[in-house]
This record gives sequence, C-alpha cells and structure tokens, in this order.
Amino acid sequence: MPGNELLPVGLVQALLVLLAAPLFTGFSRTLRAKLHSRKGPGIFQNYRDIFKLIQRQEVVPAQAGWVFRFTPYIVMATTLLIAMVLPVLTLQSPLGMAGDVIAVVYLFTAVRFFFALAGLDSGSGFAGIGASREMALAVLVEPTIILVLFVVALLAGTTDLGTISQKVAAGEISYFTPAVWLAMASFAVATFIETGKLPFDLAEAEQEIQEGPLTEYSGRSLALLKWGLYMKQVVVIALFLAVFFPFGSAAVVSTSSLLVSTAVFLLKVAGFYVIAALLENGMARFLLFKAPAVTWVAFGIAMLSFVFYLANV
Repeated sequence: MPGNELLPVGLVQALLVLLAAPLFTGFSRTLRAKLHSRKGPGIFQNYRDIFKLIQRQEVVPAQAGWVFRFTPYIVMATTLLIAMVLPVLTLQSPLGMAGDVIAVVYLFTAVRFFFALAGLDSGSGFAGIGASREMALAVLVEPTIILVLFVVALLAGTTDLGTISQKVAAGEISYFTPAVWLAMASFAVATFIETGKLPFDLAEAEQEIQEGPLTEYSGRSLALLKWGLYMKQVVVIALFLAVFFPFGSAAVVSTSSLLVSTAVFLLKVAGFYVIAALLENGMARFLLFKAPAVTWVAFGIAMLSFVFYLANV
C-alpha cells in the first residue's frame, strides 16, 4: 500500500514543518521590519520565545474548561497531521487515501474551530471578541477555498491531492485554461489571508483583537499554541503549492530526490513570504467590516473559475 511505503516521508514532512515554521515566521517579521527601515526582531527570535515560554509557569483561568486546556495540543497534533497528509515533498500523499481534499479542508476547519472555541472557553471578553473575529474570517475565506478546490478536483477528476499534483506537474491541467489561473489567483488571496497577513490580520500581535483567543494563555500552552499557528501558516502555503506549484516535488522516492524536493519546497515557501512582505509593506490594516470587500472579490474570481469550467473554456 503506497500510504505505508511513504509513511516515513510523511513523518519527515511533519518534522520539517515543525522545525522550519518558527524560522519562516521569524524571517517574515525580520523582512517586514527591514522594509519599514526598522531593526526588528532577529530571525531566530521565535525559537527563543518558544523556549522561554515552555519554561514559564502556566496559569489557567478558573472558569476555563477542557477545551481551553487541550486546544494547544489539538492544534499542534492536527497541524502535524495535515503536514503528513499533504503531498509536500513527493507527488503523492504520504498517507495515501487520507490525502483527500475534503479531509484536508475538515482538518483546517477543526484547527480554527478549537482555536476560536478556546477563546470563548477562557471566559475573557477580549478573547471572545478575538474568537468572533476568527470565525468571521472563516465565513469569509473558507467558501473561496472550498470552491477553488472543488474546481480543481473537477478538472482532475478526483479529490485526491496527490493525483491533482501529478496532473498539474505533468501539464494535464494546463495553466492556459482560464478556470485554472482564475482558481490559482483566488486561492492565492485566500492563502494570503489564512497566513495572517496585513491588511486582514497580524499573526504575532497577540495583544490585539485578531489574536484574542491567545489572551489568557501562558507558559507551555501559549508556546504550543503559537508554534501551532506558525505551523498552520506553513501548511496553508504548502497546500497552495501542492495544488498549483507542485514542481520540484519528487516523482520517485529516493534520498537524493527528497533532498532536492526539500530544498525546492523551502525556497518556494520563502518566496511566498517575500512576496507577502512586499505586499504588506504598502498596506494598512483593515477594519473587520471592510474585509469582505476583498474576500468577496476573491470569491467572485473563484466563482468565475467555476463558470469557465462549466463552459469548458
């Protein structure tokens, strides 16, 4: 069974995302600071923050329930599972049939659901506002992601992410098809939003409303939750790359091909963060009620992609 043969690859992918995620978010913060002519934090600051928080005492609100206590572990475990499922280093899902578009969407939804629910479970009004904002963004962004993946699945004739990656890499799903590049543009916007970038969010700003659910966390739980959110950014980008830019992923599994695909994957993710930093540099944060002006455009582009698919253009 392919899933069993590639299971070590899945574990390598999870380890890669686990170790590299704080580096990429640190790279993003440093790059943005340089563009603003600020010194900013060092590229390894996130590792130091995580290590420091793990050593700190943890304080749990008296009214908090099991959701608050277990959410950091649920977020970490679910994100690692997504990293194992996606065809990141190879053109197949390491977990075989589990690498399904619908399953991946549900896993991402589970991460957001527990993150928002933990904010409400803390009993803090500030965290509750953050949870409301998190769910509002979900309502605005997730329909676009689902519609794009639906169009790509129709073009590939399957919901298997590995097969979709293989058909895109082989050119069977052509970039010259309007439905494809419209879907790609729409998914790029959705990925940009999901990675917590301006003008929609500011992932490291836990003192502001958008990261409100983190407000009552401290010590080890805060470290795990922050680490999990860094990883979520990378796996969202990995999903975008697996669907639309699978080039460089190994078609045949060998040590050399995996080393090459790992290097290519890291470069592609770094490239995404560079482009995102350049875009953020010219933007100010939106008020929440202004976010739909952009998200509806992205959804409209995704809908147009679906129409082009139906028209066979």
